[in-house]
Amino acid sequence: MTERFATTPFGGGRTGVAQIRHREAIYRRQAELNEGSQAGNDTGRAGKWQLLRALTEARAAFGLSDRTIAVLDALLSFHPERELDGSQPIIVFPSNAELSLRSRGMADATLRRHLAALVEAGLILRRDSANGKRYCRRDERGEVESAFGFDLAPLALAAGAIHEAAEAARAEERLRRRLRGEITIHQRDIAKIVEAGREEKRKGDWEGFAMALMPLSRRLARTTTRDLLEQRRDALLRLRAQVENAYLECLSDTEMSGNDLDSERQYQNTKTEPSFDNSSEKELKAAGEPLKTREDGSFDETPDELDEGDDGLPMGRAPETKSQPVPLAYLLRVCPTLASYSRSGIADWADVLQTAQLVRSMLGISPDAWARACETMGKLAASVVIAAILERSEAIRAPGGYLRALTGRAEQGRFSLLPMLSALERAGEGSDRQ
Repeated sequence: MTERFATTPFGGGRTGVAQIRHREAIYRRQAELNEGSQAGNDTGRAGKWQLLRALTEARAAFGLSDRTIAVLDALLSFHPERELDGSQPIIVFPSNAELSLRSRGMADATLRRHLAALVEAGLILRRDSANGKRYCRRDERGEVESAFGFDLAPLALAAGAIHEAAEAARAEERLRRRLRGEITIHQRDIAKIVEAGREEKRKGDWEGFAMALMPLSRRLARTTTRDLLEQRRDALLRLRAQVENAYLECLSDTEMSGNDLDSERQYQNTKTEPSFDNSSEKELKAAGEPLKTREDGSFDETPDELDEGDDGLPMGRAPETKSQPVPLAYLLRVCPTLASYSRSGIADWADVLQTAQLVRSMLGISPDAWARACETMGKLAASVVIAAILERSEAIRAPGGYLRALTGRAEQGRFSLLPMLSALERAGEGSDRQ
């Protein structure tokens, strides 16, 4: 094996123990690769452009700036091969003028600073000549005999560490994006609940909540750390809990109750788990389908007129629009989004009613439209309608107007919950198949 000596930098450049040890580690690693004793799949080879992309993602872990990466990009462009083989020195020797051109006109002083950063990070080695110039000597056959410049072999040998750091950086970025999404959702929900409390003139310190939300709604910089994002998320969670509790506490007993008014007639289905599979096509048609789906799975907001009965009058209202209109498990399966708006999950119909109260405000449905729907359909059936509207909120342009339209149909006895939920179930099954 040819002996290799650690050359010191030309001119005022200094050397030290760390640089000498790093050079010796590079030489030992190259000797192992040349002897065929590499560990695992580490061959010391790497595609230079894939490696540069990974280093760009992981540059913070190596203490590099984007301009330092640009200088490394320029250095790699002087190596003709697409693959870097770290088992041998990979020396490039561009002139300062050419390196500046390939670095988009970077000044000499700036180039020197970024080259020093690459050396400090252990990604390149200096191999300076006696006079500090970069050049190569060739033999009589034109082969490079010796060269002086920058050795790119350490970059190839560090490929494993670079790719690991890039994967860690991607995972960190995914976590930060998730935190930003949570922050946005909490900010939106808090603002809408506060707005609902103001519009409905509920008792509560809504102005104080709005003031507390202001500093938590300030724009976050693109480089905000994960710790700061988590602090913002946690502060919003605490404020959201206070706002939701304040809103729920000011609801009246009538609004919180899951039972019908005493003056209303009670309808009770004695089957605890009614089956919908045996319903005939004629019965479903008689009940009406207020939430039809188009081919793309969206709701038709202008449903067709229903068939009339034998006496020429609209079909009567189905009895399931009163007390416990559908099985709770069936509702949660067809409308799973509703549960995500409940702090402690949905265990019974009282939880459904409380959650529907919050969702109704977030959808922009007025208290008058909600009260009319509760009076006509019953509170539980109205809550089921809110859950269905929430599930397809992207397809319904005006949730408040849509609820009023369904309430009007219910007043005429032309509305039933079962076809609406069946349409949602079919739409969900169709999207799962896609």
